[in-house]
Amino acid sequence: MSVAIGLELLLHERRADVAGQRLGLVASPASVDANLSSSIGRLHGQPGIELVSLFGPEHGLRGEAQAGEAVGSYTDARTGLPVLSLYGSTRKPTPEMLDGLDTIIFDLQDGGLRFYTYVSTLAHVMEAAADTGARVLVLDRPVYLGGIVVEGGLVEEGYQSFVGLYPLPIRYGMTAGEIARLLNEAHGIGCELAVMPMRGWRREMYFDETGLPFVPPSPNLPTLAAITVYPGTCLIEGTNLSEGRGTTTPFEYVGAPYVDGHALAEAMNRLELPGVRFREVFFVPSFGKYRGETCSGVHLHVTRRDALEPLHTAVYLITTVRRLWPDRFGWRAPWAEGGHYPIDLLSGSSRLRSCIDAVDDVTDLLVAWKEESRSFAEIRSRYLIY
Repeated sequence: MSVAIGLELLLHERRADVAGQRLGLVASPASVDANLSSSIGRLHGQPGIELVSLFGPEHGLRGEAQAGEAVGSYTDARTGLPVLSLYGSTRKPTPEMLDGLDTIIFDLQDGGLRFYTYVSTLAHVMEAAADTGARVLVLDRPVYLGGIVVEGGLVEEGYQSFVGLYPLPIRYGMTAGEIARLLNEAHGIGCELAVMPMRGWRREMYFDETGLPFVPPSPNLPTLAAITVYPGTCLIEGTNLSEGRGTTTPFEYVGAPYVDGHALAEAMNRLELPGVRFREVFFVPSFGKYRGETCSGVHLHVTRRDALEPLHTAVYLITTVRRLWPDRFGWRAPWAEGGHYPIDLLSGSSRLRSCIDAVDDVTDLLVAWKEESRSFAEIRSRYLIY
């Protein structure tokens, strides 16, 4: 039997919670029910439900935009409703966007990961609602990788960005409803917040154990296998290695034209990292880094996802490439806005980059991150619903 998502509880038992209200909806292509019907279709035109506007996050309401690509506002051809972009000229809803709305419904399939930007969109929606007095209603959904494991250090002061607005670890292992509760109280957003919970979900469940259909949450996370390694290999975006964008296995492939994939696979397998093996691979990205160039590298094969430590795996992968090709490996250049290296924003501070540049043992940093994760886990326990 499938997990019952918050959308079902709202429609079948709690319609009175939105009766007589003008509603906005934040959604994406993965905002579907157990029968693959979109939450837009389920809510639009329903008796007693007045849906008046739609909001699109990164990748857009219909999921057509690549990572980082600005999304415009337009009128939805199917419903006739205005679609207001939260990944274009503004990432926080303006007062004009919320004008006349009583409740903003948030129904994004979040990844439970800080640098997957939907948690930042949620935070900005809540901040804007606090300013205008609108209510935020989160329709809860499962976390792809379960809700037990917490990984990574916290975002340090001065390194806040859209991949880390608040001091969260990389993998916070909370549903959208749970993280909304934490942000609202622990970080003082203070909006009027309600969560429509799920039924039948357990924290140890991976998404393929929920009975719900998998819909890619974004163009470069096409499978649960990609999402399983993404908490670590997203860090590859901050280097001059390809993270496999432009291939059919993004985030599972890592390489570059200067890499010897055979040597890298052998070096990584000698580390005997838990839950993963490495295979030499060649690929030619169709877009992104090294477009049209032959790259050599490794394919991450997850052998035991319950044992895998994706963040630690990626850190050891980067340090191994740095050791084997010290004159060729490098970091993506700092962004003009803020002047920070992308790797610093993704990891939450300059500690990882500084450690690798100094050719220091990363063990102490990983231990420190584990301690920060444990401290966060104690805080998050106050806000868990399941």
